Amino acid sequence: MATVLRARPLSSLARSLRLARVLPAPVRLILLSMVLFNVGFYLVVPFLAVHMSEDLGLASWAVGLVLGLRTFSQQGLFFLGGSLADRFGVRPLVLLGIALRVVGFLVLGVAATFEGMIVGVLLVGLAAALFAPAVEAADAAYGRQLEEDGVLRRTELFALEQMCSRLGTVVGPALGAVLLVVPFVWTAVAAAVLFTGLWVAFAIWLPADVSTSYQPSDASPSGSLQHVWRTVLKNRGFLVFAALCGAQLAAYNQLYLMLPEQLERGVGSQAALGWFFTGAALLVIFGQSPMVAVANRLGHRAATVAGMAVVAASFLAPVLPALCAPGSAVAQLSGLIVWVALLHLGQMLMVPPMRDTIAILAGERNLGAHFGMLNTLGGVLTLLVALGVGRIYDLVDEGAAGLVRPWWVLAATVAAAATGLWWWTGRTSMIRRPTVN
Repeated sequence: MATVLRARPLSSLARSLRLARVLPAPVRLILLSMVLFNVGFYLVVPFLAVHMSEDLGLASWAVGLVLGLRTFSQQGLFFLGGSLADRFGVRPLVLLGIALRVVGFLVLGVAATFEGMIVGVLLVGLAAALFAPAVEAADAAYGRQLEEDGVLRRTELFALEQMCSRLGTVVGPALGAVLLVVPFVWTAVAAAVLFTGLWVAFAIWLPADVSTSYQPSDASPSGSLQHVWRTVLKNRGFLVFAALCGAQLAAYNQLYLMLPEQLERGVGSQAALGWFFTGAALLVIFGQSPMVAVANRLGHRAATVAGMAVVAASFLAPVLPALCAPGSAVAQLSGLIVWVALLHLGQMLMVPPMRDTIAILAGERNLGAHFGMLNTLGGVLTLLVALGVGRIYDLVDEGAAGLVRPWWVLAATVAAAATGLWWWTGRTSMIRRPTVN
């Protein structure tokens, strides 16, 4: 390692950027890719619904099916993609995934039929299922070595990754909005060109042996896919931990359903929706560094459970305005602002130590499959929770439930998961290995 830094807790965005400059080139490439992945994604996907309904004239059910298939093909196949990365190496899976996303964006750009759009979104989703867990595994493996070399904690690297990812969520939709004045095909082509440049960068700078070069010295080869799957499916401590942590992913994803619903029902307009997402992204960009410092001081178990508890408490924020000032748009808006802020703060506190714990519970082996399973379990829970919340809103429309019912249900569900997480981690070995001071 050319440059070694005695790591202190990240305390500012400026320090985070200074740390990024001393990281190895492949790690800097991974962090840059987190920005560009989201720029390319948000350049196209948020505007698919408008393109399909207005440009192609598809029915609402068809639009919903296409968007649902994209999510399913991505989250549902994360475990498979991560397993393939463990079996065949990170580099080929990353390159294949990026290539498929280039093709998928081009198909979406030129498709003029319902069937063509399905092919395009399936390719885009499959691409993410291949490269995302592979990149996460590489990041975790590099983070282990950087921590052992005294450069920075792995949780700090995960925090940098979160910040870079959120930067992409700010830039992507903004560029997409600018490109609304041109035909959708050119927006899709722009995203395809961006990912083509990423493919070239990974082909040049990502080492061929990235999947093994930062593994523990006693690590054995992954072997067959069946061996990889067995190591995950027989790891009971990991599976319970991942399932409980999946509750925060399911809760977070209700943001896309409940925020528009509450704005429409409580405020009367969804005009502020974009400002909420932009504000949340900026909160993560500027707040993730201090939050990971707090997490490091608390320790992995306390930080993960506390973060989940904050997520649970966040769903109570809109309840008080709905009960006490149901006719006040300002009160409703204030409750939603507090909810979104607390939801993200809880996630910022728990995600870096959670991901580090996943790698520890995996024994630093087959990280792609373990991170893939985490996302797949979270995706399944997200689907189930979304169906439940949707049904509750149907009851609200029928007059059989109050408007605060979905908020109480989510708060109780996540609180139960936090309680289970505290109990389970007390029974499971989660001893943190020695880290830098």
